[in-house]
Amino acid sequence: MASSEIIVGLDIGSTKIACVVGRKNEYGKIEILGLGRADSLGVNRGVVENIQHTVNSISTAVSEASDHSGVEIKVANVGIAGQHIRSLQHRGSIMRNAIEEEISEAETGNLIESMYKLALPPGEEIIHVIPQEYIIDGQQGIREPIGMSGNCLEANFHIITGKVAAAKNINKCVTKAGLVISDLILEPLASSEAVLGEQEKEAGVALVDIGGGTTDMAIFQDEIIRHTAVIPLGGNAITEDIREGCAIIRNQAEALKISFGSALASENKDEEIVSIPGLKGREPKEISLKNLAHIIQARMEEIIEHVYYEIKASGYEKKLIAGIVLTGGGSQLKHVAQLTEFVTGMDTRIGYPNEHLARSPSGEMGSPMHATGVGLVIKGFQAIEQRKKPGKPVAGTRTGQKGNFFEKILSRGKEFFEKDSED
Repeated sequence: MASSEIIVGLDIGSTKIACVVGRKNEYGKIEILGLGRADSLGVNRGVVENIQHTVNSISTAVSEASDHSGVEIKVANVGIAGQHIRSLQHRGSIMRNAIEEEISEAETGNLIESMYKLALPPGEEIIHVIPQEYIIDGQQGIREPIGMSGNCLEANFHIITGKVAAAKNINKCVTKAGLVISDLILEPLASSEAVLGEQEKEAGVALVDIGGGTTDMAIFQDEIIRHTAVIPLGGNAITEDIREGCAIIRNQAEALKISFGSALASENKDEEIVSIPGLKGREPKEISLKNLAHIIQARMEEIIEHVYYEIKASGYEKKLIAGIVLTGGGSQLKHVAQLTEFVTGMDTRIGYPNEHLARSPSGEMGSPMHATGVGLVIKGFQAIEQRKKPGKPVAGTRTGQKGNFFEKILSRGKEFFEKDSED
């Protein structure tokens, strides 16, 4: 891989906006050249609510990453998430005219392309179409149909949809910040690339990315994505609970959660007390760490129960041998893995993106909170490898798909934003 190939991942979250600049070293590991972060002031639960605030935050994060890396950033892989994301299963089929001829890449591409024509509720469009397995003349479980023969080619697809308006707003913010979107990628898919191993995906695993505004899920089994979901609860809900329960301001609640928070109240002693400075000369407020943990545990149990419901709804509860992998900023709470095991009865570990990273001097990039940013960089290199294969469609992404609404948004973007700036 050429040393000039540099990929930028832009994670637009509800708590932070992170810009990660990376390239591959000679060992195939991701070398992080720069990281930029900014508070996300215009995004709530993955959805842009204030264009200008979001643009400012993106610009700050990109500028910081550019300064650290010495790279002029113009193009980025951008993550998309939010409670508007939905997923569904669908089967598509095509009848072949020449049964004696081998199935070609063009035919599988046409089958994938036909899924973008599905009728959806108004205002929704398809983000990803991911083939799960192919069926040829009733023979199921075929992973790679290229080169086989048959009359009827079918496939089971995992289809992810989102609101057109949400995607347009993300595109508008990124463009106003002076960047071009290379690809829009569902964030739990990016996170899975950063923290899951191939053996886990084969054995069956549920990735749970606990962010600030939402908790994103992706379930894999037999190396195939089986289910995705977005739960509209995250770390910010815990902070709000602490603010109300302890009668303190939000910044103090966030600091308390990060420094002293625990997801298991039984792990704290009654006599453990922390003192919070009073406002405007008022007396300091003493808060019991056990009470703090009770507040956190109550909300975390609710989030985990939502996760467990999605696992059971997917039908793969008994097939997830590798259990649950927690990542994202919310997974850094103490004892959250133990609480998850207690609620679900499933093996749980914390997912770090270290496996795919070259050694980092600061170790900061190895944090679960940057799993999505690292994953977006990894997805970028995967797309480069796919494009090097002539005629090979990149299943489920904008690249190689003609009818995808992201393609339409990006192709019309220049005229749209030029007109917007003139107004």
